[in-house]
Amino acid sequence: MIGVLAFIGLTPTGQQWVPSSKKLTAAMADGSIGVLSAATTCAAAGIIVGIVTLTGLGLKFSSIVIDLAGGSLLLTAIYTSLVVWIIGLAVPVTASYIICAVIAAPALTKLGVPDFAAHMFIFYYAVLSEVSPPTALSPFAAAAITGGDPYITTMQAWKYTLPAFLVPFVFVLDPQGVGLLMKIPKDGSFYDIIWITLKTAIGLGALAAAAQNWALRRNTQPERWLWMLAGLLLVFPSLLEGLAETLTGLDVPYPAPFGLALVAALLLKQKFVPARLAA
Repeated sequence: MIGVLAFIGLTPTGQQWVPSSKKLTAAMADGSIGVLSAATTCAAAGIIVGIVTLTGLGLKFSSIVIDLAGGSLLLTAIYTSLVVWIIGLAVPVTASYIICAVIAAPALTKLGVPDFAAHMFIFYYAVLSEVSPPTALSPFAAAAITGGDPYITTMQAWKYTLPAFLVPFVFVLDPQGVGLLMKIPKDGSFYDIIWITLKTAIGLGALAAAAQNWALRRNTQPERWLWMLAGLLLVFPSLLEGLAETLTGLDVPYPAPFGLALVAALLLKQKFVPARLAA
């Protein structure tokens, strides 16, 4: 209300108030310049979405992706993530999500992925494109603030966020994975949300230890591979279980408990065995 009164030249008591012309002009100029990037981005995104919707390109694109993937949900998710990632290199997060939600989301929903999971998958990768080379707007901005080398900062940021690139695949490929989105899985309960969240968090921690080559201390080479294996067993248990059963023709037990046991064994080893003895 005070802002409205100030805009029309009145104080809250009703007296006439004349703002400083220099400050008012500078504020209006800064606001006009600041809104240009957002306005042009939204306008361009609206034009693209309108074209895709009116021409039916979105549905056609989803059919192309599904045919290219041979009906495989895993390959469709990989292709979709690449599309979102590439588009996100050129446009901001909001525009990238708006464009890809029309183009890529139908490909996932046609294969049985819930609408909310498909859209969160796209939004997640639109955000991750901000830290992905070669553009990586966020690391470049951080390098400009700190005075660091922008390319070294970008590669370091990408290295630290690599495990996060796997999170969207959890709630797309694993039927229980929707628990990460605070959604009770089909025929499940609230405890499934707690279990999938803890399991995935520990798995991502294991993958981060492998990517950064450090847990409680610097990893040996075998330990690094074991951290990676433990992380995959925890993050993608259903996928690995199905793959192992397909390759062996045997009934393979659910692998997540093996991942937890491997994480515990690695932590105990690094706590009690010095690096010089483990090497």
